[in-house]
Amino acid sequence: MPKSRAGSTTKRSLGGACVTVRNDILLAGLIGRGIARSRTPEMHMAEAFAQGLRGVYRIVDVDTLPEEDQNLKAIVHAAETTGFNGLNVTYPFKMEVIPLLDELSPNAAAVGSVNTIVFRDGRRIGHNTDLWGFAESFRRNMDGAALDKVLLIGAGGAGVAVAHALADCGVAHLTIFDLDAARADQLARQVRDNRPGLTVGTTAALDETVTQGLTGIVNASPVGMAKTPGSPFPLGLLRPGIWVADIVYFPLETELLAGARKLGCRVLPGSGMAVFQAVRAFELFTGRPADPLRMKAAFDAFDQTPRETADA
Repeated sequence: MPKSRAGSTTKRSLGGACVTVRNDILLAGLIGRGIARSRTPEMHMAEAFAQGLRGVYRIVDVDTLPEEDQNLKAIVHAAETTGFNGLNVTYPFKMEVIPLLDELSPNAAAVGSVNTIVFRDGRRIGHNTDLWGFAESFRRNMDGAALDKVLLIGAGGAGVAVAHALADCGVAHLTIFDLDAARADQLARQVRDNRPGLTVGTTAALDETVTQGLTGIVNASPVGMAKTPGSPFPLGLLRPGIWVADIVYFPLETELLAGARKLGCRVLPGSGMAVFQAVRAFELFTGRPADPLRMKAAFDAFDQTPRETADA
């Protein structure tokens, strides 16, 4: 059971459930590997300060911990018993964390991936804010983009969320590619089961055949990150008229986006998804509405702050 903390509380409705929410504090953290340059803490702390909350947001970079402390179950337990509101979860723990939870939100259950844990009323509740985060970023920034045939690269935790988000946005035909073909097939089956009106297929190779009739590409793989540079899609196969989105946000201008921009393609960087998933997570942690513009400003200001290590 979480330790009690002094301070005011209130009952709020979140997703139809009445829960006890702290009014005056944000105590949260991010679990992952290679996340020293994550912008998530800045966004949450800036929003907490703007709303008059006391805030602490910790990065738990498993890569920097002694081997004996690299235990996901122990980390989650420690956060809960310390009195955290919740945790954000990133690569590679979005699926691994699920058995440690008491309950999944509808989004997390559909996606089978968790990026936000809320500790509330003695329970651990898993949410997926990546789905809404990508969908909201796409809706706000890619109005009118053709959704006839979209290629999704990456079928891991983030890719699963993006696949469902694309379905929410109205994609007609989704083709999934992953270096692990079995994982791509599994995601295709999952999306078909949950979205019966959507045509879903997989491809074993990224070649000219996959570009026929293609209207958009989304990279949901780690390729393009600072620690895994490169383009996940052959730049020579890009052509004007195909829009390109990337969920990577460090660097913001990935090799894929830079190549697409040179051709005049419409592009969507990973900053939008990063901001909107944080907006929804803040609301889940605190029970308060968050200001996307304020959190985007904190995200952008991160570039002005010197750092030494790379994000994942």
